[in-house]
Amino acid sequence: MGVLKTFVLGGIHPEENKLSSNAPIEALPVPEQAIIPLGQNLGAPSKPVVNKGDKVKTGQLIAEAAGFISANIHSPVSGTVLKIDNVLDMTGFRRPGVVIKTEGDEWDENIDRSGDLITEINYTSEEIIEKIKQAGIVGMGGATFPTYVKLMPPPGKKAEYVIINGVECEPYLTADHRLMLEKGREIIIGTKILMKALKVDKAVIGIENNKPDAINHLTELTKNEENITVVPLKVKYPQGGEKQLIKAVFNREVPSGKLPIEVGCVVQNVGTTFAVYEAIQKNKPLFERVVTVTGKSVKKPSNFLARIGTPINKLVEAAEGLPEDTGKIIGGGPMMGKALPSLDIPVVKGSSGVLLMREPESHRNPESPCIRCSKCTNVCPMGLEPFLLAKASKVGRYDIVENEKVMDCIECGSCQYTCPANIPLLDYLRLGKNKVGNIIRNRRKK
Repeated sequence: MGVLKTFVLGGIHPEENKLSSNAPIEALPVPEQAIIPLGQNLGAPSKPVVNKGDKVKTGQLIAEAAGFISANIHSPVSGTVLKIDNVLDMTGFRRPGVVIKTEGDEWDENIDRSGDLITEINYTSEEIIEKIKQAGIVGMGGATFPTYVKLMPPPGKKAEYVIINGVECEPYLTADHRLMLEKGREIIIGTKILMKALKVDKAVIGIENNKPDAINHLTELTKNEENITVVPLKVKYPQGGEKQLIKAVFNREVPSGKLPIEVGCVVQNVGTTFAVYEAIQKNKPLFERVVTVTGKSVKKPSNFLARIGTPINKLVEAAEGLPEDTGKIIGGGPMMGKALPSLDIPVVKGSSGVLLMREPESHRNPESPCIRCSKCTNVCPMGLEPFLLAKASKVGRYDIVENEKVMDCIECGSCQYTCPANIPLLDYLRLGKNKVGNIIRNRRKK
């Protein structure tokens, strides 16, 4: 296999704990009631197109994109719209959503529910992009950026490569790993669809070397595909970040403040790629996804195919219940995920995992003064100075925070993970990013 590729700047090696990697994807029962937040993508929340009392089918449009950076939402169940009201979302705040009472499971008749693999791609680039837009597909690695927007490079920019992100570098999470093993053929066809949409003739699938079965499986599936290459990568966090992955695979550096298209690359997660296959070849909108439920005390670490809107308590029940020593419930992985205030929060398009963290691991150690050890700077994959950004954010010096490029921060948590003083660096960086982002937007409006 030779020397494994990786990115150069920073990075860490947290304990992996891929406890659910051997658990096949298991379809969860349809929830009795689906709670569907309208803000499920990066950008503007969707606008409902149904009313209280309406009958809907599984896969039917219930909310439409409210702008260029926005995404359609489809009903994950069939039944009656109970209400359009504020519902609890992943942030713990109540925000607009649609609640549907499930009555059977009648799917939209345009969806192909056969298990047949459809290999021929009978659509133009423009038709593919439009279908992806209509299907409400967003980045499923967690960023939830509307996928169709990524497939429309701005004037003067041209994509050379599609990179399929099969890295899944977050400890504990295995949803993408299982998808690659169980839906490899569909992912390869999804890759070809993305290549056709972008009018490129080269694609690379990047997978970390801790998933040798996925590497071998996809390598076998692509042995006769001249234009698709599987690239094994050295295990290093946060290699799943777009800029780190591009650096690892092609040794290309995305400039500060710029997007991957600047260096001719478009990155799509394997979950997104599978959703693209289903949307184009099966007319199936994005209304369900694979979610890992895991933790060191979880009796049955699992990968569930869950409908959007399923309360997380249903996933925990299916993993044989909440362990007694649970101290914190994390939505996502331990590095970039966020603590959930309630198990009543529903699965959304960006839900990659639910981590039930044990009590001793869930407590933050007391903070002590910074000792200027520079560990946070050494591990930052974006070349930032987290100690300086955190200190400036803490005292409200957002001019310094902006000048020191806080907007380049990918919120990977490497700095906080390595800090011997237990300073909540990531919290301060997120605060700084939020404030500076608002300052920049207000400046543009003037």
